[in-house]
Amino acid sequence: MVERDVAERVLRGHQQLKPSENSYDWLGRGIYFWEHGPARALQWAQAQAERDQIRAPAHRSPIETPAVVGAVIHLGECFDLLDRGNTQALAEWADRSQRALGESFPRNRGDTPELKLRIGDCAIINTYLDMRAQEGVIHDTVRGCFLEGGPIFEGSGISRLAHIQVAVRNPACIIGYFWPTVAGQP
Repeated sequence: MVERDVAERVLRGHQQLKPSENSYDWLGRGIYFWEHGPARALQWAQAQAERDQIRAPAHRSPIETPAVVGAVIHLGECFDLLDRGNTQALAEWADRSQRALGESFPRNRGDTPELKLRIGDCAIINTYLDMRAQEGVIHDTVRGCFLEGGPIFEGSGISRLAHIQVAVRNPACIIGYFWPTVAGQP
């Protein structure tokens, strides 16, 4: 989610998108994109802007007119969480980290079943990928599927608001930007 004037500067080549480094970013550090989901991205951005209006001023984002920027991304060396080998390696790392840290192990939090404040996920992905980088394996992107919104009907395995996100850790993987066609985009 970006402010409309920031989106315009990015599209003109006058500004770069900044990586997010929040402790709750579920895929760790990076510039976040929704894969094939510009309408859902805009919906999320608008809801975030509405939530900001009721937050205390110190906790508000500076975004008043949210906009969605599309990007052509070369995934490069991708830590894809849809790949069983990657999730198994991450699970083993998380298990070792949890045993080592005990009670200080970071936990996901939130008031929904999805625990949307992904503090634990973020910490584990960042520390794992930092450790891999020290071994010479640099990951340019992280990709994962986020299940949210509950099932489309009782007993369904299909989530109403499921989406795939990509966190770009290496900005050189962003080939270019474009305005996606999205109803409701200012």
